[in-house]
Amino acid sequence: MKTLTLLRHAKSSWNHPDLDDFERPLNARGRHDAPLMGHRLAARATPPDRLLSSPAVRARATVEAVAQALGFPLDAVAWEPRIYAATRERLLTVLREQPDTANHLLLVGHNPGLTELANALTGDTLDNLPTASAYILDLPIEHWRDIAYGQGTRIAFIRPKDHG
Repeated sequence: MKTLTLLRHAKSSWNHPDLDDFERPLNARGRHDAPLMGHRLAARATPPDRLLSSPAVRARATVEAVAQALGFPLDAVAWEPRIYAATRERLLTVLREQPDTANHLLLVGHNPGLTELANALTGDTLDNLPTASAYILDLPIEHWRDIAYGQGTRIAFIRPKDHG
């Protein structure tokens, strides 16, 4: 059994329209929500043993706050360029390449790919995975290479605006 947590990056700033999308930083709400969600994830029984993220600036800032709350070493984060602007198919390909030593994988990325992946893995009909929200699911697999659509079971859907 594997556990997958999909975490969308925290809210980003649009204050600098000249910045490339990849370079957009977090806004004030994002800087608040990222550590909050890190603490909420840390309160869960099973912490992630692998953290995989888009290298976009807003994803990196989210990961830094979440990793600190989780006690996850930043130098152990796997920065994966293919996650940025990825489709659900590309995300699935990246997941299939993960080491089987990881029993709980935390993937930090972007929409619409994350929402589409969550729905495809579980059969849910989530309209949108909001910024800084976590979608946690169990997968009945021993090897990441065996992950497939329709086999996941949602355990939790945690949003910054939720209490506790």
